[in-house]
Amino acid sequence: MLIGEVARRSGVSTRMLRHYDALGLVRPTGRTVGGYREYSAEDVRRIFHVESLRSLGLSLKQIGRALQDPGFTPSALVSDLIRWTEERLARERELLERLRAIDASAPGDWQDVLRTVELMRELDSASAARRQQAVLARPEGRPVPAELLAGAVLAESDPVVAGALRWALARSGGDGVAALAAGAQSEDVDIRRRAVLAIAGMPEAPGATEVLEEALADPDPRVRGHAALALGRHGVAAAVPALVGMVVEGSRDVDAAEALGTLSQDPVWADRITAALVDELAAPAADSATRIRLTQALVELGGTAARQALRQLAHDDDRTVALVASALARVLEERSPEDRTDEDS
Repeated sequence: MLIGEVARRSGVSTRMLRHYDALGLVRPTGRTVGGYREYSAEDVRRIFHVESLRSLGLSLKQIGRALQDPGFTPSALVSDLIRWTEERLARERELLERLRAIDASAPGDWQDVLRTVELMRELDSASAARRQQAVLARPEGRPVPAELLAGAVLAESDPVVAGALRWALARSGGDGVAALAAGAQSEDVDIRRRAVLAIAGMPEAPGATEVLEEALADPDPRVRGHAALALGRHGVAAAVPALVGMVVEGSRDVDAAEALGTLSQDPVWADRITAALVDELAAPAADSATRIRLTQALVELGGTAARQALRQLAHDDDRTVALVASALARVLEERSPEDRTDEDS
């Protein structure tokens, strides 16, 4: 089979076949009377072997070794190929994210592109101070692209820099929620925490409430806590069970109680929240410290049901709980004397 026919059947160009011949990878078995290369069926099979190995990313030198050395074992080389491929994919993903960030900034000219690239470089700096300044020292009228900020938020471990990034992202108008939502689904718990905390800072952005409600089911208590506090402060009743759980567990219980107080301003939920706290007070597993936290949470609610619950707790068998409840009941009565008069009448 002459070289032209081999090229047509194999899809390998005649130039590459000549290159294989020069390297000794695939040398045609014979020559015609006129001196043309003539390939046998075995030669063609070898060409397909070479092409198969090339498709895995092996160099021609590695392919030659693999085909000629009978003692060559592929396992180590395949492991190296996997590592090299992963590194290449990581570089390409990084490049793709950079290009998307530049595109999202809607550059008007090459100067805009260069400024965005410079900002990316600063946000990738090993210096926390430089990363922070990259955001805080941004000139007026040159907002940081939201997607770029969101990516930086998800990657930032320094709490001071992270705070600056969240502040800048909250001012961006909520355009970074989609990128943060993806982070909220990450297998890395630190990334989920950063994502939900950032979304909690802009709960009114489109799509933020849905992401936060999904985060209420996260296995990590800090993720759930960030979501519950943000939702509770904005009157989303789905956060009530998580907020009550935070009071029980003593995890940011003061903040959780305040969020419950905000939710209790809705009369429909006021009695339900009070009932949920009272149920936890009566739980057999509730120790003294837990019951004190629950009692203190009642004062944030106000309303008739909360005052009645505190009055009953003022006679609790636990002396400490009784003293706390009695003092808090007086606070509520002083806060709403007209309600007390109505109840007494």
